[in-house]
Amino acid sequence: MSEQLDRRSHAYRPDLADIRLRGRVTADRYIEGMPAEVIVPVAALHPRPDPESSIDTQALRGEALSVFDISGGWAWVQLAADGYVGYVREQAIGQGAGPATHVVSVPRSFLYPGPDLRFPHLDALSMGSRLRIVGTAETRATPYAILEDGSAIIAAHLLPVAENLTDDPVSVASRFLETPYLWGGRSGFGIDCSGLVQMALAMTGKSAPRDSDQQAASLGRIIDPDTDGLQRGDLVFWKGHVGFLEDPQTLLHASGGTMYVTREPLQEAIDRIARLYGMPTCYRRP
Repeated sequence: MSEQLDRRSHAYRPDLADIRLRGRVTADRYIEGMPAEVIVPVAALHPRPDPESSIDTQALRGEALSVFDISGGWAWVQLAADGYVGYVREQAIGQGAGPATHVVSVPRSFLYPGPDLRFPHLDALSMGSRLRIVGTAETRATPYAILEDGSAIIAAHLLPVAENLTDDPVSVASRFLETPYLWGGRSGFGIDCSGLVQMALAMTGKSAPRDSDQQAASLGRIIDPDTDGLQRGDLVFWKGHVGFLEDPQTLLHASGGTMYVTREPLQEAIDRIARLYGMPTCYRRP
């Protein structure tokens, strides 16, 4: 019974499970997850509490999660945004002081100890990071947003959480051009194919599952290129890969071939990928 549930999106182990799964899985104990948030710029989520295990995905500063267990310096968590389950370093999470007010809306931005870009920066933050802003300041005609601890970020790099960056996810994805490819990456410092799709849709106010097989099973509707045609924003799926159509002839994707976010002619991508992984498995319109 337990194995019928995807462990990526359901928190259960033989010894412990999310209380919401009682009756669906077998475990020694069932508990309610404790709310927390990410307090580092980027937190890697692993399938096991092992630093040498692969990175399944990443959580960004300010993102909410539920904690089910902490042991040996690792926390077993479930992310609030997409429900992904895994292990993060205990020091990467903490208790939030309240809901975020703003989200970083550029691929990368710097956090300064105060409102002055000449100060040595404290951290670099990715698009999608969530912050609580409590004030504003201006230095040499540059507006800054001020956080609770007095640190500052360029105000133009933020967007209120209730607003969307755009209604065009492809324009968001194009901001990541030449960002390095990173397996499991989901930030402006490194990103994979499905992470790019998820991030681009999130910044337009649309939710998406994390992995390409999950996206291929649920995002929008399946289309037939011959009868429906292809248009900007359509998704092309292969086994283990996904990319946006920038236009009917151009694919925009985080490519393991170039090892960065790139655009290439769709037919050339199909021919190249087919030699290793076969033809596209489906086309979807989110």
